[in-house]
Amino acid sequence: MKEFKNSLFLILILLGVSIQAQEPLTLEDAILKGLENNFQIRISEQEYNISKLNNTQGAAGRWPSINIGINSINRYDNTPSFDTSSMSYIRGDQYTNSLTPNVELRWLLFDGFFVNINKQKLDLLEQYSLGFSTIVVENTLQAIILGYYYALLEQERLKVLKGVKDLSGDRYDYEMLRKDIGTSVTFEVLQAKNSFYSDSTNYLLQELNVKNAFLRLNLLLGEPPEVQFMLVDSFMVNTQYYDLNKLMTKTLENNTNLKNQYVNQEILKKNIGIAKSDLWPSLSMRAGADFTQGWYDWEKNEANTYLYDYYGNFTLSFNLFNGGNTRRAIQTAQINEQIGQLEIMELEQTLANLLVNQYELYRIRKQLLEVANVNLESAELNLEIASEKYKNGTINSFNFRDVQLIFLNASSRKLNAIYDLIDSQTELLRLSGGIISQE
Repeated sequence: MKEFKNSLFLILILLGVSIQAQEPLTLEDAILKGLENNFQIRISEQEYNISKLNNTQGAAGRWPSINIGINSINRYDNTPSFDTSSMSYIRGDQYTNSLTPNVELRWLLFDGFFVNINKQKLDLLEQYSLGFSTIVVENTLQAIILGYYYALLEQERLKVLKGVKDLSGDRYDYEMLRKDIGTSVTFEVLQAKNSFYSDSTNYLLQELNVKNAFLRLNLLLGEPPEVQFMLVDSFMVNTQYYDLNKLMTKTLENNTNLKNQYVNQEILKKNIGIAKSDLWPSLSMRAGADFTQGWYDWEKNEANTYLYDYYGNFTLSFNLFNGGNTRRAIQTAQINEQIGQLEIMELEQTLANLLVNQYELYRIRKQLLEVANVNLESAELNLEIASEKYKNGTINSFNFRDVQLIFLNASSRKLNAIYDLIDSQTELLRLSGGIISQE
C-alpha cells in the first residue's frame, strides 16, 4: 500500500510539472484558434478562392481569344520529264521552303444571351461556395464548443473518481489499522482492498479518457498532439428560455443550409436560361493576318516570294434541327428546377422537425439536470452520513460500498446532464443560424 501511494505521489509530481507547461485556454480562445487553424475551415477557404477565380467575364465567355503561331514548310519534289532528243527521262528536282507567321482573333459576338446568363451563374456559384464555407464554420464552431466541454466533462469525471478512490484508500487504511489491532477480520480487509484497487483502475482508465478528449480538441483547433492546454472555463451551463415559434421563424430565415439551397435553386433556374440560349442564332467573328516568305529552287533556278493576307470574317449560324437535343436539354433543366424546389420543401420540413425534436429534448434535459442536482445533493449527504456510520460500526462494508456507488452514479448523471444540455443549446443555435453571431 505504501509503495502504491509513493507511485501515485511520483505521478502527481510529474503531472504538476506538466501542468506548469500547459497553456491556459478559454472557450473564446479555442474558437479563435479553431477559426484560424482548423483544417476543414482552411480547406473550405481554398475551395472558395477557386470559385472566386472562376467568376470572371473571361470564364463566362465575354472576351475573344487571340492565337499566334508560325508554320514552316520544307519540301523536296522529284518530277522527272521525258526528253525526246535523248529518248530518256530527266530528273526534275524542286526544293521548296516557306515560313508563315500568323495571328488570329476569334470572338463569339452573340450566342443567345449565353454569356450574360453564364456570368450570373458564376456569381451564384461563388455565393454558393461562400455559403458552404459558412456551413463548415458553423459545424466547426459547434464541434469546438462541444469538444471543449467534453474535455471539461472528462476532467470532472476524473475529479469524482479521484474522490471516490481517495475515500476507498482511506477505508483500506482504516481496515488495515483495525486488522493490526485485532478488531477487523480478513474478509473486511479484502473487501476494502478490492474496492480500492477497483476505484484505482477506473481512475487510471479515466486519465486515458481525458488525454483522448484533449487530443480530439487539439485536432479541432489544428494544434499538434504535443501541445497541452489548461482549460480555464468552468464546467457549467446557464439555462435559457426559448420560444419555439421564434426559433422556427429564425430557422426558416437564417439556417445556412436552407439559404444555400435557395442559392442552388437560382443556379438551376440559370441552367434553364443557358439551355434556351441554343434556340437563338449565334454570331461569331474571325479576323487575322499572316505573312508567307517562300524560297524555291527548281533545276538550278531560284526564286523568292512573299505574300501578305488579311481577313475579317463573320459567321451567322442558326440551328434548325439537331434531333431534339435542345428541347430535351431545356426540359431536363426545367425538371431539375422542379426537383430543386421539392428539395427546398423537404429541407424546410426536415429542419422544422429537427427543431421541434431538439426543442423538446432541451426541455427534458433541463428537467433532468434539475433532478440530477437534487439527486447528487442527497447522494453527497448520504455518503457523508454513511462514512460516519461505517467508522462507528453501524453499517458494514457492503452497505458503505453501495452508498459509494450511488454517489458515483449520481455524480456521473449530473455531469452528463450538464454536457447534454450544452449540446442541445448549441444545436438549437446552429439550426436557427445564430451560432456564428452568438459565438
